[in-house]
Amino acid sequence: MPAIVLLGAQWGDEGKGKVTDLLGAQVDYVVRYSGGNNAGHTVVTPDGQKYALHLMPSGALSPNAVTVLGNGVVIDPKVLLGEMDGLTERGVDVSGLLISGDAHLIMPHHRALDRVVERYLGSARIGTTGRGIGPAYGDKVARTGIRVQDLLDPGILRQKLELVLREKNQVLAKVYNRKALSVDAVVEEYLGYAERLRPHITDTRTVLWQALARGETVLLEGAQATMLDLDHGTYPFVTSSNPTAAGACVGTGIPPTALNQVIAVAKAYTTRVGSGPFPTELFEEVGAHLRKIGAEYGTTTGRERRCGWFDAVVGRYAVQVNGVTDLVITKLDVLSGLERVKICVGYEVDGERVEVMPTTQTEFHHAVPIYEELPGWWEDVSKARTEAELPANARAYLARLEELCGARVSMVGVGPGREENVIRHPLLS
Repeated sequence: MPAIVLLGAQWGDEGKGKVTDLLGAQVDYVVRYSGGNNAGHTVVTPDGQKYALHLMPSGALSPNAVTVLGNGVVIDPKVLLGEMDGLTERGVDVSGLLISGDAHLIMPHHRALDRVVERYLGSARIGTTGRGIGPAYGDKVARTGIRVQDLLDPGILRQKLELVLREKNQVLAKVYNRKALSVDAVVEEYLGYAERLRPHITDTRTVLWQALARGETVLLEGAQATMLDLDHGTYPFVTSSNPTAAGACVGTGIPPTALNQVIAVAKAYTTRVGSGPFPTELFEEVGAHLRKIGAEYGTTTGRERRCGWFDAVVGRYAVQVNGVTDLVITKLDVLSGLERVKICVGYEVDGERVEVMPTTQTEFHHAVPIYEELPGWWEDVSKARTEAELPANARAYLARLEELCGARVSMVGVGPGREENVIRHPLLS
C-alpha cells in the first residue's frame, strides 16, 4: 500500500513532470496535491511530442494511471477545461480525471486582485504569475473561499459570491480604481463550467484511502518546490501553499503513516523564476550559457529563469525538511562543455561560514556562496543509459552532490525525453 511523494528540491522547474510521466506507467494513481495553474510541467513523450501541463497531473499522459486533483489544489475551471480539451484533441483520454469537491476555485476577483496588487507593489513585488493563486488561498484561509462542490448548488454559489464580492468590489473600485464584477455574470459563467465538471467531482479522500487499502500505488505530485513552500521557503518570495512532503498529506487526506518514499527532483544546477534571494545566481556569460542550453524559460509564463550553480545548502535543507529517500538530478547534459563546474557547499554570512540555511531572511539575502570547484567534461552525455557510460568527471560530480545533500542519487536526467535517463537505483521498489 505505498504512497510516494514526488516534489521539487529547489525553486521549481526541476523536471518533476518528466519524472511523474516516467513513473506513471508503474503506479495506479497520480495526484496533484497543491498549487494551481501557476505551475507548469513540460513532458516530452518517446515519439517527440511535447506537452505543457499546468493543472492536469503529469500522469494524464500515462494511460494506466487514474489522475486526481486533490483538495489542496486551487482550480481555475476555465483553464482546466481548456487543458482537458487540448489533451483530448491530441488523443489523450482525460475522462477518468477525479476532482476533489473540497478543492477551492480561482474566481475572477482573485485574478483581478492578483494583477493589480502586484502592479501596485512596484519594486517590492513578489513576482507572482498573476493567475489568482495567492488571493484564492487567502480566501481559503479567511474562510470566504468558494469550493468546487459549490458549483453543484447554484443557490450556495450565488450566496457565497454575493457575500465575497460585497467586499472585493469595494477594494477593486475604491482602492484600485478597477471595474466592479457582476455577480450575475460570474454565476452564469461558473455554472456553465459546472455542467462539464460535474462527472469528475467526487470525494477523492475516500477514493485514495480505498486504493491504498487494496495495495495500489499512489504517486503524490507536487507543484512548485521546497524553497517556494509558504512555511519553509524563502518567505515572502514563495507560493501560497505547501509543496513540501507534509503538504502532500494535507492536500490529499492521505495520512503521514501511509507515506513510504519521498523522491525529490533537482537540476544539476539551480534556477529560479521571479523575485527573491538566490545566492548562487550567475550574472555573466556562464549564467547566460546555462539559460540558453537549458532552455530556461518558464512553462507557464515564458519568463527567463535566473540561473546559477548547484546549491548544496539548499539541497541538504530539502532532503531534511522533506525526509527525502531518493534524489533525481536532471539536466546533467546542460553542464557538458564547461571546463569547470562549481558547487556551493556553504555560505559566508556576516564574516562567518555557515553550512545550513540562514536563520533569517536578512541573513539569506546577504549570504555569499562558498564554492568548491570540480573539473568539467566535454563529452555528450545524452546517449548514456548506465552510470558507466557517463564521463568520469560527471560521475565524480554526481557523487559529490550525493555526499553533500545526504541522500542517494537514484536517477540522472541526460536529456528532455522520457527515456533519456541514467538509472542508478530503481525509483520504485
